[in-house]
Amino acid sequence: MAGCSTGAPAPQPPPASAPPSEATPGPGAGQSPSPSPSPSPGGEAAGLLARMSLEDKVGQLFMIVVYGPRAGAAHQENTARYGVATPAEVVRRFRPGGVILFPWAGNISTAEQVAALTTGLRKASPLVPLMVGVDQENGEVARLGSLVTKLPGAPAIGRTRDPRLARDVARVTGEELRDLGIAVDFAPVADVSAKGSFIRSRAYGSDPKLVSAMVRAAVEGFHAAGVASVAKHFPGHGGTSVDSHQDLPVITYSKARWRRVDAPPFRAAIERGVDAIMTAHVAMPRLDPSGDPATLSRAVITGLLRGELGYDGVVVTDALDMAGVRKRYGDAEVAVRAILAGADLLLMPPDLPTAYQAVLTAVRSGRIPERRIDESVLRILRLKERRGVLGPTRTDPGGVKSAEHLKVARRVAAAIADAR
Repeated sequence: MAGCSTGAPAPQPPPASAPPSEATPGPGAGQSPSPSPSPSPGGEAAGLLARMSLEDKVGQLFMIVVYGPRAGAAHQENTARYGVATPAEVVRRFRPGGVILFPWAGNISTAEQVAALTTGLRKASPLVPLMVGVDQENGEVARLGSLVTKLPGAPAIGRTRDPRLARDVARVTGEELRDLGIAVDFAPVADVSAKGSFIRSRAYGSDPKLVSAMVRAAVEGFHAAGVASVAKHFPGHGGTSVDSHQDLPVITYSKARWRRVDAPPFRAAIERGVDAIMTAHVAMPRLDPSGDPATLSRAVITGLLRGELGYDGVVVTDALDMAGVRKRYGDAEVAVRAILAGADLLLMPPDLPTAYQAVLTAVRSGRIPERRIDESVLRILRLKERRGVLGPTRTDPGGVKSAEHLKVARRVAAAIADAR
């Protein structure tokens, strides 16, 4: 997942229509046929979907970055990118499905500050409650730093060959995120790493059976904590040394090898009810000869993930500001093609107003049927409903680094030391 900050042109004014009590909307929408069933009636999520305007629905397709430590604090980067000054104003204008927090965006300093920020962001989104997420894999990727209990990353846990440790670490991580008002963790990494792999320092290992067991346990741990889990990066980022932040990796595995090596951990995650699966910005010509990255590939997302693996949960793209997905198409077309391929949630578009408007225009022109948008939005709303986002959310920043969590951290560290 990307952690870079890319520049963007000055935003254009969003469309004029807006729901009651909301500010004017922001950018785009999307469509494409898919084998997913039509949204079924009943349930809080379905009722909420029925009350949403097209602009509301398109907003739900985006998970964005906002700048600054407080919902009401002005930040020049928000003004430059979004045309409004504070994180709360960005949320009111664009009505995104979620916000992802980063230290480099000024979002993270103390536990109390993060809890106040997430609370303020949610208050700015009264129609459809906002989902706040973070990249907290532990180990190499740990955006919350010293705010939370220090826990080992996947490679160290994988060396113990004990899935119970993966479950415990995920549970502790999830409980601390929940205390900060964060509903989704972009973890676990489900990639099977090959020798020299870019993802090796973030993956559980190179044995598909072991990685599957660890991923299954981690999903259980996150769910025990009441936090959404995201398995990444489908169809597998383990077979390349190329960093998709910098370029588009090409992996030449056969489909048979993919089924044997890369698919099992994602199957395990699906069997355990993983909330979302993140796509990879990798091209796999034996899976899709078009040369497009998996994030933009209907053959990969709709064909393999939804069709062959039977997954009907949320599909989230890896960050759209990464070079691996921007190599062939502009930022507007990338957003539309990701939805057409079968993605539901578009993460970190580098130019949100342009991407939003592109999706909205594609829906209004018929390139993306509105029914296709409804499918994605319903998946996102059901995820929010399942993880308590649609109801009241309480924070408890004093709950992080609890005695019980520190005890788990010491026990896991001892098991890792014994495994060396």
